[in-house]
Amino acid sequence: MGLLDNLKARLGPAKGKVSDLAQQHGDKIDRGLDKVAKTVDERTKGKYSDRIQTGTEKAKGARDRLAHQDHDGGTPGTPPGGTPPAGPLPPTS
Repeated sequence: MGLLDNLKARLGPAKGKVSDLAQQHGDKIDRGLDKVAKTVDERTKGKYSDRIQTGTEKAKGARDRLAHQDHDGGTPGTPPGGTPPAGPLPPTS
């Protein structure tokens, strides 16, 4: 087993936990990202505003992807390595 495979195996259980936390606390994460972006923008006197905004949006997109992943790494309703089923998703309980 290679180093990367070993690392993936060890981090597998944590991925589901991170996904759950990102889903539960997404609003807090977004507020934190906005606060950090504002602080950095102020300290750099607006010199990197466009880059800070781009980075913030990418971080929020990553948080969204994490929040919408199942524990197996796919998106809800998508079989691992497959395409989403046709039609509406089944109800969750």
